[in-house]
Amino acid sequence: MSPGSVDQHFMFTLAEVQRLLRAYADRQAARHGITRAQWAVLAKVERAEGLKQSELAEQMELQPITLTRLIDKLCDSGWLERRSDDSDRRVKRLYLRKAARPLLGKLSGLRSELTATALAGIAPSDAQRLLTQMETIKENLRNAIQVCNADSHRKEQRHG
Repeated sequence: MSPGSVDQHFMFTLAEVQRLLRAYADRQAARHGITRAQWAVLAKVERAEGLKQSELAEQMELQPITLTRLIDKLCDSGWLERRSDDSDRRVKRLYLRKAARPLLGKLSGLRSELTATALAGIAPSDAQRLLTQMETIKENLRNAIQVCNADSHRKEQRHG
């Protein structure tokens, strides 16, 4: 790839890597009787048990109905449970069930396998540099979105 071609290939290559990683993760997660989306929900709840469904939907950038369906399946499988909030019965908080712990252990190993497969042939120091660079890209894009949102807000105030 020539140096000038980064502009031509960056977005599409990054999107293709993401698509392939998702497809491979879906296929591998299915071996454990779970989808990648369900795995993501369990992983988020594991990191923050007691999370509200609405908070999780926001964090995962999912529509509430989509998340509700995922949670329903996880509850039906015995891996997750909803509990009413003590101060507001309308609020549902999410907790792992005991049966989810061994599954999450297996999925942790699977995550390591997926990472090793994706990074095969890349030196650990280069992989760390890549991750650091991707974090920079993510931050650049977050900042750009904030600027766009602020600009849109200012325009609406002037014209609204």
